[in-house]
Amino acid sequence: MKKLWDLAWSIYRKHEEGMNYLIWGGIAFFLSIFLYWLFEGVMGWNPVFANSVDWVLCVVFTFLTNKFLVFKSPWGSFRQNLREFISFIAARVFTLVLEDAIIWGLDTKLGWNSMLVKLIGQAVVIITNYVLSKLFIFKKKD
Repeated sequence: MKKLWDLAWSIYRKHEEGMNYLIWGGIAFFLSIFLYWLFEGVMGWNPVFANSVDWVLCVVFTFLTNKFLVFKSPWGSFRQNLREFISFIAARVFTLVLEDAIIWGLDTKLGWNSMLVKLIGQAVVIITNYVLSKLFIFKKKD
């Protein structure tokens, strides 16, 4: 058992950033899916509106977990933190529009299953958010 633990720990340490993104991103993913289900499925809200409200509620959670637990960006000056937050929100707004367009096109216009469409949209968003966060928002300073 110890060997298995040591192997798992060494893999985690080697790929810590990606693993942390998967863990915290997974939690954010399930939170987003739950909130979307609650707003759209239970409360009967319009799918695009439900997705947008879900996004607003999840964005602060994802900013904090990405900043401190995934990319380990230090708590810098007010200016640095504000720049990161604004960049983060801008990237998230971009992917919100992207996901809303997917939901609008596949669910609202084509009548696909709402939860299936949400999952497709989330897959696109997760990949896009990681790339934007890694390359532009929480990039390491040389």
